Amino acid sequence: MTHRFDLSDLRLFLHVVESGSITAGASRAHMALASASQRIRNMEDALGTALLERNRRGICTTDAGRALAHHARMLGQQMDQLRDELGQYAHGLKGRIRLLCNTSAMTEFLPQALAAFLGAHPHTDIELEEKLSYEVVQAISEGAADVGIIADSTDSGPLQTFAFRQDNLVAVLPARHALGRRRSLWFKDLLQQDFVGLSGDSALQQHLAGHATRAGRPLQYRVRLRSFDGICRMVEQRVGVAVIPETAARAAAERLQIRLVALADPWAKRQLQICVRALEGLPSHTRALIQVLREFKEDDSRRRPI
Repeated sequence: MTHRFDLSDLRLFLHVVESGSITAGASRAHMALASASQRIRNMEDALGTALLERNRRGICTTDAGRALAHHARMLGQQMDQLRDELGQYAHGLKGRIRLLCNTSAMTEFLPQALAAFLGAHPHTDIELEEKLSYEVVQAISEGAADVGIIADSTDSGPLQTFAFRQDNLVAVLPARHALGRRRSLWFKDLLQQDFVGLSGDSALQQHLAGHATRAGRPLQYRVRLRSFDGICRMVEQRVGVAVIPETAARAAAERLQIRLVALADPWAKRQLQICVRALEGLPSHTRALIQVLREFKEDDSRRRPI
């Protein structure tokens, strides 16, 4: 019996490709693993070619799989446009925006803005995922996501960009730490210290690890935690030092005995940018999100120079 693709098959396939594993893709699609695996096999049988290559680290797409993912994304964009055009007649249809960003944007700048947007747009859902800036650019360029937020130090290529937030990184030190008397520090000056960092596969920690490796001394972590507040509490107890976004550091400094010192490295002074392939070609709900992100005003009381 010939298997015909439907939108559920294509959505599942995109979830698998974007997450890098059938297990994670099935979870995103709210589907049992056995059912998801069978659907992928049925698609491959119908096409007469492999779509995915399985290995110990997960999956990767074949040439046929990349072609299918490309067309599946195009169909998804067309469905979004259909929802826009029929929205006044079909209020039950939901728009979906895939937003990729770095650690700072996800934890410090987006929560309030996204809450305001979602409150005003009850028929739109947002899939938010943390990535390194260069990975965001690649995903947006390939059509794997709708909107990205990146640091301006990353080459955005042909993408359209719009200013979002200033996002400086600062050193966080225990009170009365010897380095805390300086007005600024080079990142390499910190590398002989024990570090406190974020747990998991954080984009910020990958970013810092790359700079440490290039400086010839990998970061030495004593502990890794899930939040910037937790990091600052560990620094206060003299467990180690940290490098985190200035906004998060200032919020913690109002309650904790810590010292903030500016980093002299040019890469630590960052402007976050919103990036898209082409603003005019996006569905109206995606353009509305970008407008909210560009215009949303936050409390700037902690943005004074260090």
